[in-house]
Parts: sequence; C-alpha cells; structure tokens
Amino acid sequence: MKIVGVGAGPGMLTFEAAEAVKEARLIRGSRRAIELVREVIDPGCDVAEIEDYRALRELPPEAVVLSTGDPMLSGLGYLEGEVIPGISSMQVACSRLKVSLLKVVPITVHGRRMDPEPIVEEVARGRAVFLLVDEATDLPGLCRLLEERGLSRDVAVLTDLGYPKEEIRRGSTRRPPPSRGLASVMIGDLGFSR
Repeated sequence: MKIVGVGAGPGMLTFEAAEAVKEARLIRGSRRAIELVREVIDPGCDVAEIEDYRALRELPPEAVVLSTGDPMLSGLGYLEGEVIPGISSMQVACSRLKVSLLKVVPITVHGRRMDPEPIVEEVARGRAVFLLVDEATDLPGLCRLLEERGLSRDVAVLTDLGYPKEEIRRGSTRRPPPSRGLASVMIGDLGFSR
C-alpha cells in the first residue's frame, strides 16, 4: 500500500505523489483529498471516499490511500506501507509567517482533548508551537493560561491554507485572533509587533 500526502491545498501536490496517484488502480481518501488530486486520477481507477478508517488496514497491497497535507503530520502515516510525503499545513504556515521549521514544535489537538501543559512547556523553552485545532479547542483559555504564566507571545490563526479564501489572523496571547473550526495555530515569538 502507498500512503500519499496530497498537500495542504490546491497546487501543492508533489511530482512523486502525482505519479503515484496517476499509476493507481485503487484509491481511497477523504472527499477533500480526492478533490485535491482529481485531475491526475486515471479515469479507470476505482476511487471511493473513506467510510471506515479501521478498514484501511484491510486494503490490498496495490491500494493508494490519500492523506491531506503530509501523512506524518497528524495524517495516515501510521498505516503499513510506503509513505510518500506531501506539503504539510505546518510547512505552509511557517512559509506564510516566515518562521523557521527548526524553531517549531507541532502538537495536534484536532479531535482530541487539549492538554495545555506540553504547549506551555514548549513556549517557555522559547519554541513556537504549531497546533492543529478544531471547534472544540479553547484557544482563548490557552492564551489566558500563557498570560498567567508570564508567557506573552504572538498568535496566528491560519485557515484554508493554499485555497483562494486562505486567511491569516494575527494577534497575541493577550488578544488572540478568533479561531472557528479547523485551523492551524502558531504561538510563539513570530515577529509581530505587540
């Protein structure tokens, strides 16, 4: 099986990933992942949306599983098989904000209960934290906690990265930008004027 990263948005499909998709005879992926590669899928390919993520382990060896962004950043890279990397939302966010990837620690809270302590610990160490968040994430509460601990930092909320409606909202832990739904959040010394 191949687990193929399709990138964070349109136009972010790597050549290697495009070749794997073109050669595929059986593809499974989310609706969004399929749409990102639709133009390179062979018309005779068996393509379907993933309905049961546990069933992916039962796909035949020739299957290609599409993962949005990069499979190894909160994606499907845990599956057995060859992983073909993609351009992740973290890479795009760092590029848009001009923050070195070497200064960033990724933490996903999307679909999980947020434990603020690892985030606070990394920020206290001088790292920027990249968060994958959703509508259940209490970003204002996290920012209040950072302020209470004397860790005033810049905050960016990035949505729809790579899409025409991409939006980057800048703020601080004192005045965090609004975060609604799925988003990428960066907290740290990002070079904003506070």
